[in-house]
Order: sequence, then structure tokens, then C-alpha cells
Amino acid sequence: MHVQSFVTSALVVLAQGKTVLGAPAPAPASDAPVAAPLEAREDDDMSMYTTQSTCRNPVVRKEWRALNKLEQLSYIAAVMCLQIMPGRTYATNKGVRSRYDDYQALHIRMTDNIHFNGLFHPWHRQFLAMFEADLRKYCGYQGGIPYWDWTLDAVSEAKVLQSPVFDSFFGFGGNGAYIADVSNFPPEYISAVDVPGRSGGGCVTTGPFSIRQVSMGPGNSTAYNPHCLRRDISPWLITQTLNATVYNRVLSQPDFFRFTLHTEGVSPGVPGMATHGGGHLGVGGNVGEIANTYSSPGDPLFFLHHSQIDRTWDKWQKLNWPARKSDIAGPDTMWAYPFDWFGPVPYQNVTLDTSLKFPDMGNTIKIRDVMDIQDKILCYRYE
Repeated sequence: MHVQSFVTSALVVLAQGKTVLGAPAPAPASDAPVAAPLEAREDDDMSMYTTQSTCRNPVVRKEWRALNKLEQLSYIAAVMCLQIMPGRTYATNKGVRSRYDDYQALHIRMTDNIHFNGLFHPWHRQFLAMFEADLRKYCGYQGGIPYWDWTLDAVSEAKVLQSPVFDSFFGFGGNGAYIADVSNFPPEYISAVDVPGRSGGGCVTTGPFSIRQVSMGPGNSTAYNPHCLRRDISPWLITQTLNATVYNRVLSQPDFFRFTLHTEGVSPGVPGMATHGGGHLGVGGNVGEIANTYSSPGDPLFFLHHSQIDRTWDKWQKLNWPARKSDIAGPDTMWAYPFDWFGPVPYQNVTLDTSLKFPDMGNTIKIRDVMDIQDKILCYRYE
């Protein structure tokens, strides 16, 4: 597959969006035939994610608005390419219908091992690198995963909704229609945090992903459950958690232990929320896909948000590289100290030799393998 053909397709779909994407994609009827899983490619090779020689020409990751229009469409088209490519983990994850779904399924399966602990940053760093490698190998994409620098938009609530990432043509589409009462949604759809200022909740009706059914989730299940992509944007929450003051507070932390705490949040709920939760719940609100801890990669904006989170870690490391190139800390267990908000949880401290696992998708590696984004198995940089 070559990205140019998908750019053409994306342009057609996006052009149609000017007139026909005003209504949500219909949900499949209960008696509708279930789409058959596509067969995995024969050239799949898990070692491609962990094989790297000297990093001479790092892939460049740019802020979304720094891409020109063709580059933006090329990235969107590459994501769409993965969404129609054969998946490879259907044997384990019955909801998988595409290569893109493989990544959502992997995140669902690993969520309880890679959040609110010391594995959060390094695991997601490799997760993004694997996704980026697939975009480039299978879909002809030439660039790196863009990042969304939300500090540029978090200056006012009006500015948030005008962000280029929500553009219906050169972005990822906007909000869902406002649903005032979401209490009748199934429990797995509803965020554990009640988000103030939420303004959507319905299916996304604009942009290239409004016509796609998310295959799995919401919640902790990789069963096939096709549903529309929902967003429930809270401009207020984004201005409170993703502004430059909060961002600089994260960067000012003296060690990784406190850096990761101030990224993931210092206490449960909105008052203690920081940049990680702010991006997920600021876009996802109460019922949006990206607000769900497990199935959040179902919204393609997940990857731009986490690219910014990874960029922040890299930037923090570079502020004192000699010390921070090997600075890692935190529990190996979710909800353990300092995230023990619900009671004591047994744990051990992570080290550079702690394993990072990507079952059915990539080889197990060590945290030390991803501490430097231009060494060992990684080769990219942020612009």
C-alpha cells in the first residue's frame, strides 16, 4: 500500500464531509452481519520494533499545525490505511478487524499494568514508536507521529474549540452533539470522573473518522462491539489542565518520581488532574472514547496527545541529560504509592531492567531500551 492512494481517498472522504458528514454514522442493526476479521500479513515481524543500529536520520515529529496541508492529509490517510489493513491479533482479541485495532486491543489488555505507575512513560513511548513504524512500513507515511501542543490552545475556551486538530478537513473532526443527560449510558461508557464543562457526548459528525465504527470498547473488553466515535469536549477542563502554567510545573519537577506524578495527577478527580488526564478527559468528557482508560486509542487523537506527553518527557530529560538519561522511578503496580489513593497496594520499585511487554505485537524489552529516543531501538526527535 502506498500513502498517495490513501491521500486521494482521504481527500474524497473529506470533500464529501462538506455535505454528507453532518449526520452520525448509523449503528449496525442488531441482526447486521458481523464483519469478518482480515487475515494477517505474511511479512509481519515483531523484531522490526526492536532492531535499530546507529540513529543517523531520526524521524521528525512535528506539532500538528507545523505540518503543511499535504502532510496533515498524509498522516490522516496513513491512519486510515491502518484502519483497513488486516490485523494480526484476532486469535487473541476477537474484536480486532484491522491493524489499527491491534493497537487499541493491546492498550486495553495492558492498561492495568501501564498506568499510574512507573511504567507509564516508557511503555507508551515504545507503543507510539511501534505505531509510527507501522504507519511508515505499511502505509508509506514519510513523517513521524505529530504531537498536539495543547498549551497553544488552552489560553481560552473559545481557542480550544478553534484548535486545528478539531478541523473537519485538515484535522480529526470536532465534538459530538450535546447530550445533557448521559446517565442512561451503559456503565462502561461513562468516565469515573464527572467532567465539568462538557459540551458533547454524541457521535462525532465531522472529519475523516466520523464514518468509522470503533471496533472494541468502551472499557476493558476486546470483544467485537462496533460503535461510533464519541467526543464530549470540555473546553473548561482543557484550559485548566493543559495550559502553560501546568505544563511548566510538570517540567520543573526535580526527579522522575515527581515528574511522572505531576503528569498523571497528584490526586483523583478534577482538582488533582494534570496533563495526561487533562488531554483524555478534556476531549473525551464523560462518554467520549478517548476518556476511557482502556479503549482510548479508539480515537486517533490519542496518538497526538501521547506524542505531546512523550515530547514533554524528552524535554524534561534534556533539561539535565547527564542525570535524567537514567532517571526512572515509581511503583511497578497500578494504584501503588504515590498513586495509592484507594488504599495501600503492594509493589516494587521499577528499575532500568524492568520489562515492558507488548503481547502478540512486539518483543519484550527493558525500560533502559527506551530512555533515549535516539539510541538502542529508537530513532526520532521532536521539532
